[in-house]
Order: sequence, then structure tokens, then C-alpha cells
Amino acid sequence: MLRLGQKIVIIGDSFELNLPIGEYGYIIAYDRNADNVFDYVVRIPKVNKHYFVPGADVELEEVLIQLEVDRLEREALIDFALATKNEELFRRVMNGDTEEVVAETNKEVQSKEDFIKQVNLRAWI
Repeated sequence: MLRLGQKIVIIGDSFELNLPIGEYGYIIAYDRNADNVFDYVVRIPKVNKHYFVPGADVELEEVLIQLEVDRLEREALIDFALATKNEELFRRVMNGDTEEVVAETNKEVQSKEDFIKQVNLRAWI
């Protein structure tokens, strides 16, 4: 649940109330009526109006900015991989980094004694 006074952005108009999509606003009240579908009362300063909106139609400004940053970072990595003909980086970006993280977490951590034993064995050979 969003806090009062938080800066939000209207991202949808699910009930076709002519909400100003893409405009900034502020949460000014909660609608606690159980029989009502609307969650918040939002003040949009640009149009100088209050709107009743459901929770699905609003998103925090910080979340939208982070999503845009992630998208731009991914596009920049793809462009860099193509420019440098780095196939490994390109595949990793296109397939997602989750496979690499999972592979790293599944590796067994070698104990200190096993490592020393392995080094001594290779030194003996």
C-alpha cells in the first residue's frame, strides 16, 4: 500500500475515467470503503483535479525510473556486445544473467584441506 504524499504516475485507466495517463500526482487519501473498487484519491496538480483510482492504475515514480534504467542498461550492453563482436556477452544479455548466477551458486565450496591436498598432488606429479 502506498503512503500518503508519495509521488506517483498514472499508468493506466482501467475504468475509462479519462485519467491523465503519464501524469504525476500525489496520494492524498485512501478509500477505505469495502464496497468501492477504488483504493486511492490522487491529486494531479497539472490538471488541478482529484481522482479516485484503483491501485493497478498507479505506480511509484521510483519504480518506473528503475525499470527505464534497467531497459537502457540492457540496450547499451547489447549495443556494446554487437560493436565489439563479443558473442558471450551478447548471449548472456539476451538469455538473462540468471543462468550464470544459478551456476555459481551450485558450485561446491572446496574445503581448505581438500584444496591443500589437491595442490600437493599436482606438485608431486
